[in-house]
Amino acid sequence: MKAPNKKLVLEDGREFPGYGYGADRETVCEIVFNTSMAGYQEILSDPSYTDQIVVMTYPLIGNYGMNDEDFEARTLSIGGMVVREWCETPSNFRFTKTLSEAMEEHNIPCISGIDTRMITRIIRNEGCQRAAIVNIDKSTEETLAFIHNTPVAKDQVSRVSCHKRWYSRTAHHRYNVVAIDCGMKLNIVRSLNKKGCNVVIVPYDTSVENILSFNPDGIFVSNGPGNPEDVQIVADHIRELRGQKPIFGICLGHQLIGLSYGAKTYKLKFGHRGGNHPVKNLTTGKIEITSQNHNYAIDIDSLKNTTLKTTHINLLDQTVEGLECVEDKVFSVQYHPESAPGPQDSKYLFDKFIKLMEESKDA
Repeated sequence: MKAPNKKLVLEDGREFPGYGYGADRETVCEIVFNTSMAGYQEILSDPSYTDQIVVMTYPLIGNYGMNDEDFEARTLSIGGMVVREWCETPSNFRFTKTLSEAMEEHNIPCISGIDTRMITRIIRNEGCQRAAIVNIDKSTEETLAFIHNTPVAKDQVSRVSCHKRWYSRTAHHRYNVVAIDCGMKLNIVRSLNKKGCNVVIVPYDTSVENILSFNPDGIFVSNGPGNPEDVQIVADHIRELRGQKPIFGICLGHQLIGLSYGAKTYKLKFGHRGGNHPVKNLTTGKIEITSQNHNYAIDIDSLKNTTLKTTHINLLDQTVEGLECVEDKVFSVQYHPESAPGPQDSKYLFDKFIKLMEESKDA
């Protein structure tokens, strides 16, 4: 058995030796965990994980390899990945690269052989913290200095948003949608295309005038990484746009819609990440199993002085999972109805967006 060549070090000094794969470099990032049992390719290519080391609670990762069709972004920006065991001999007719090859290609350091259950319990009990993946021979003192001297990453949205507009069209379209890209997953675009929408994806800081110049039937505000207060410009633009066109927001888009109405956000102890979060639809009373990936939430008390109505609640911690202003034709959810692979309970939200656009066109 070969000796460990890398180690994961938490900022409180606890160390976990393991085996490096992917990029052979050292890194410091916030460490979080994900409870999904499938979809590691979609997770590691989700821009919402920018500057985060993700601990996968499912023990075996990489067994179906990586393929060219299922990426959620064109450029990977995840900070790193921690797994119990990784597979270098995928068994899937679609795979074009192994997990390690893809991670090396995108310069992402990863580590295996770690007790991921212990790391998950630490994060769940003590909250998110920063961590480093370093060479095994780096001393604890050197590593802690490396962590403390590395600046906390900010303004992730500006780095992962597209730098120029691009288009995704579909045959026999019925609606035109402008999507504000804060780090958008590609499956959101695919989902809108399937519903008959031509989509123009614009950078996060696109002006209100430019957005309206496309004469959209609706406006979509995407998911993305980081603190929503770092992208106040998007919330300001939403404030100007609401009431003019139907607006639908997901994840970070949900938080930014809340900010645009005067609500507040706060950072969760360890966030929500995975495809098994129960959410109650307060309108229908039904329970939806949802896929989630976020560190921040809307402060429910701050909604009292707004015109927003809470439509969904997380049953695990009672956090706000959905908002709506009927008068402005604005609604949002904290989770991902487009998740792939993942629960399909919330696909109806795209139909709701379509209905709002249809009603606005007929008005």
